[in-house]
Amino acid sequence: MYSLVIKDVPEELHERLKTEAAKHHRSLTNEALTLLKLALHIEEKKFTKITLPVKGQKFLLTDDWLDAAKREGRE
Repeated sequence: MYSLVIKDVPEELHERLKTEAAKHHRSLTNEALTLLKLALHIEEKKFTKITLPVKGQKFLLTDDWLDAAKREGRE
């Protein structure tokens, strides 16, 4: 794995990156890598539509449902 140092990052850009990282529950580094991958079309942004249970109804809580809920919360 390689390292990359980015110098002279404008304060406004750094703050925006920091805000986005916090919103997505990622580190600053992981947020920057994710954005680079998206910008270079290395990784497609995936939206998963999860179905929430209706109050009062029983439903099967599966690992797939939990994984989708976690991913949805990070986007």
